[in-house]
Amino acid sequence: MDDRCEFCRLAGGGRSAHVLYEDEWTIAFLYRNPATRGHTLVAPRAHVADVLTSDDPGAAAVFETVRTVASALEAVLEPDGFSTFHTTGPLVGTVDHAHVHLVPRFADDNVSLSLARRELDPDEAAALTAQVRTLL
Repeated sequence: MDDRCEFCRLAGGGRSAHVLYEDEWTIAFLYRNPATRGHTLVAPRAHVADVLTSDDPGAAAVFETVRTVASALEAVLEPDGFSTFHTTGPLVGTVDHAHVHLVPRFADDNVSLSLARRELDPDEAAALTAQVRTLL
């Protein structure tokens, strides 16, 4: 636990939040600056920087908690779908405690999660595929 981290304090009970779900490894709470009704953050209780690379059991449990909370939000809010994302690294936000955004989506929500796109280059794709497969 990092005493300077607001998510660690929240997971430890030292900060109030609207907690939707918690278990031994994770905590899910309503985001205080939601993009839509029900916008939830799911985080490991332990201070972990990245759920994709950490060996912490809480990191592995995060996406199971996302699934559990999404099922409940689906029943309560009846959204048209969900946007779910996890980002890491210094280019992203100010919180270095790993978390996943679970955003219920509605036809009229005016949320834009736009990514610039380009066509996949077949040679580049083949080379990347070969490199990754050798590590898997």
